[in-house]
Amino acid sequence: MHDSTILRYIAPNGEPLTALPVWCTQTDWLITAYQQMQFARLLDQKAIALQRTGQLGTYASILGAEAIDVAVGLCMEPFDILAPYYRNHACQMVRGLPASEILRYWGGDEHGSAAPEMHRDFPNCIPIASQTLHACGAAFALRYRQQSQIAVAMLGDGATSKGDFAEALNVAGVWKLPVVFVINSNQWAISVPRHQQSAASRLSDKGLAAAVPGIQVDGNDIIALRIALDTAFTAARNGEGPFLLEALSYRLSDHTTADDASRYCPADELKQAWQHEPVARLRKLLLHLNLWDEQQEQQLMAELQTQLEQQVAAYLAIQPAPVTDMFDHLYATLPDQLRSQRDWAEVNQMTIDQQQGDEPR
Repeated sequence: MHDSTILRYIAPNGEPLTALPVWCTQTDWLITAYQQMQFARLLDQKAIALQRTGQLGTYASILGAEAIDVAVGLCMEPFDILAPYYRNHACQMVRGLPASEILRYWGGDEHGSAAPEMHRDFPNCIPIASQTLHACGAAFALRYRQQSQIAVAMLGDGATSKGDFAEALNVAGVWKLPVVFVINSNQWAISVPRHQQSAASRLSDKGLAAAVPGIQVDGNDIIALRIALDTAFTAARNGEGPFLLEALSYRLSDHTTADDASRYCPADELKQAWQHEPVARLRKLLLHLNLWDEQQEQQLMAELQTQLEQQVAAYLAIQPAPVTDMFDHLYATLPDQLRSQRDWAEVNQMTIDQQQGDEPR
């Protein structure tokens, strides 16, 4: 994390390492980013609490990657197309998806993947790396229609070891598609550490064979992220083709709530990683620039807590989807052999509802 070739503007203690762009003090962009990162962290804590009390399904924490998600969300245009994986809730919220819909998805209701606020964004991708090809398809459509938007695929470092990723890079490079790949290089592919995933010194170098330019940035540094993303997005919009951005971070949580990272993650390594985390780093920078103070901090956290409580209440008030949805939204035309099952489910919906009502959500 101390390689001088990594794009970085903010030291872990929040002090600038070099002259900052003028927009840092001439706009509210940094404060907006900080507010979004803090809300993402609060939602993360609440989602884990809901899961532990049976009110949410298995959940993938974003702890430690808030800056990456928020920077991507703020740098994208509204009608660009996001192809996320399952750890991008902060980016989705920045792009307008209510937290209640994110909780709805993790609560097991796929309607959370089809909220109107998503516009043209793709739903969460669970299969590793397949969203990179989806983004290429969307990028091809944008170029074919001569539209100015771009597609953005987000992925973890483990996804770069999959064939889908190599294929996506290849087709993006050959066709010069307006697509940007953003790697959250959080050093873990579930329990497999980064050095066992790939012998490449930089995952951003994986674009070389496909003639896709790449850059490695400090994923805990919101300023470096914005500068790199602006460069990548501008190139893609101007017809210069794809871009690969590797954002170095560290997963500060279990892989999901079904995991126990303490079994494989060295405690001293995790402790060290906390010294570089993005939220505290940005807060220290804002204090250093005299853009923030303790009173603003307390007011913000109170406001965000109120917003969070409202979103959680909205989620808990959502009626569970009817059991027949598993049939109605799986096939365009329901096969004959499943009709009797659907009929049975519809007739017995009341019994199913009663059984659900006896258990925590």
